Amino acid sequence: MVDVELSQLPFTLLDDEGRDFVRRGMDLAYFDRDEIILEMGATGEYVFLVHRGDVAEIDPTLPAASTVIGHYTAGDLFGAISILNGKSRYRFQAEHECLCYLMPSALFMQLCRQYPSFEQFFRHSLAHKARLLTEKRADGGVTMAGFMLAKVGECMREPLLMDASTDIAGAVKKLNDSHADSLLVKTQDKLGMVTKTDLLNALVLKGCTQATSLDQIAHFSLVTVTPEQYLFEALVLMTRHKVTRVVVIEQSVLKGVVEITDVLSFFSSRSYVVSLQVEQANDLQSLSMASQRTPELVRALMAQGVKLRFAMDLLAALNGRIMSKAWEFIINEQHYHDSCLMVMGSEGRGEQILKTDQDNGLILDDDAQWPGVAGDMQRLTDTLITLGYPPCPGNIMVSNPQWVASVSQWKKRIAKWARERDGDSLMKLAIMLDAHSVAGNPRLLESVRETLFERCAGDEILLSYFARPALRFATPLTLFGSLKKPQHGIDIKKGGIFPIVHGVRTMALERRINVTSTQGRLEALADDGRLEHRVADDLGEALALFTELRLKQQLSEQKVSGHSNRVVVQELSSLERDVLRESLHIVKDFKQRLSHRYHLEYS
Repeated sequence: MVDVELSQLPFTLLDDEGRDFVRRGMDLAYFDRDEIILEMGATGEYVFLVHRGDVAEIDPTLPAASTVIGHYTAGDLFGAISILNGKSRYRFQAEHECLCYLMPSALFMQLCRQYPSFEQFFRHSLAHKARLLTEKRADGGVTMAGFMLAKVGECMREPLLMDASTDIAGAVKKLNDSHADSLLVKTQDKLGMVTKTDLLNALVLKGCTQATSLDQIAHFSLVTVTPEQYLFEALVLMTRHKVTRVVVIEQSVLKGVVEITDVLSFFSSRSYVVSLQVEQANDLQSLSMASQRTPELVRALMAQGVKLRFAMDLLAALNGRIMSKAWEFIINEQHYHDSCLMVMGSEGRGEQILKTDQDNGLILDDDAQWPGVAGDMQRLTDTLITLGYPPCPGNIMVSNPQWVASVSQWKKRIAKWARERDGDSLMKLAIMLDAHSVAGNPRLLESVRETLFERCAGDEILLSYFARPALRFATPLTLFGSLKKPQHGIDIKKGGIFPIVHGVRTMALERRINVTSTQGRLEALADDGRLEHRVADDLGEALALFTELRLKQQLSEQKVSGHSNRVVVQELSSLERDVLRESLHIVKDFKQRLSHRYHLEYS
């Protein structure tokens, strides 16, 4: 029996008996420098697990300078696809003296038959490998399946439905008999909701009588979900829409109600009370206390293996609510309709988990009368700093008069930036393209964004200039297609995140796509036909991997700094290196696509 380490994927997909079977059937072989281990076109006889040394994956059909398309080192597997496909697509050659464990093809195929998930590991895409990697990282507490995959249908309560003509007295009796806090009311064509608080306010504050019908006090703008949506999505919707209940509808049929207490109880972790604390905050001190707990929430989400997109959605909603509450505490209500507070950059895209620099601006209605706006905006900036949002080094903040303007002024600035096309102007266009409303009147931002599309979407020369920064930074792959391994690490933001984010942003500008998140833009581009669904999925998974690696670095450093963008390849597991290498190749291919579409090869 060979003593081989089998604690990494895909061997963790086997049980103890399967791993013992592997150890009994494996052998160890030595390969000399430049020796061909597996030739292109040859029938696969073994799966190879590198014990020591380095192996190059070579495509002899390519020009000599680019024949090496992959690189394998200690802990990496190769040769499985050759067995599954019947022959090897490429040549595998030892770069130095090399030791490999050999798993015979018969043993490999037997494992595939006995353990379907083991076979699927080799047959599936980058998205599947990324999911396996996320599950592998989950440790303790609420499991990946229990947390991320819990459905609304598992948590909803039976709906309490009454006719809209029922009076308040009858509703109170029904609520007391049912031990419920809310009920739904039905008219001929729509549903409404009444809570105990609504009933109390109607009687005490609005002067209603016990005979008043429910249709006079019900709320008919309901937030709805389906039974098959993730429970996590329901929590995001509650946070974003400032409600504590959602109504469950399936094919126009009422199925139930989910309340915030149900969701928090289901997840059974005190970290998720953060969203409730934000909503209940009635002064800046309590809001600050809730805001300070968001890093704790991030750690809990990542430790429990929650898919990063869900985590970003929840944290973006929380950050938006924190800023909105701060706005409500500082700004007089009379200015709400005539102004729009917007966040930009990663916050605008909903892709920032840990709090970083402020990137915000203010849009005023052309007829707004707000003589004290400068002082109010300075107080808002100072308040956000106390809530954990550091000032922007580039001074892109509402305390800077350059980022406070009327709708007409913003539209003139956009026209000027589009006309000048210099680096600063293009950066400001990109910032505005990612803008998202968090307080005030969102229609003001919609008007400005429509002008941005009208001025820029059809301008081929502008789009070429706008797309160019996506190619500014080199992809951290060697000439031979393997990962670069500098001791100080590779810059994952420049090499992976930025090319995807900005390239997708450019395509979204061209197609006049309103959604601001990169994932949302990818889905819209796929639906629009500008990207194949497979390409969009791969880019989304690659971006999620880069973001998660960066987040792990940030959490380990307890701060956000320039070093937090660097990932040391040597510290990654073999599966992480494999997925990272695939993801960077996806970035490289995407940059070539951008170069061709926007004629960047001539710039």
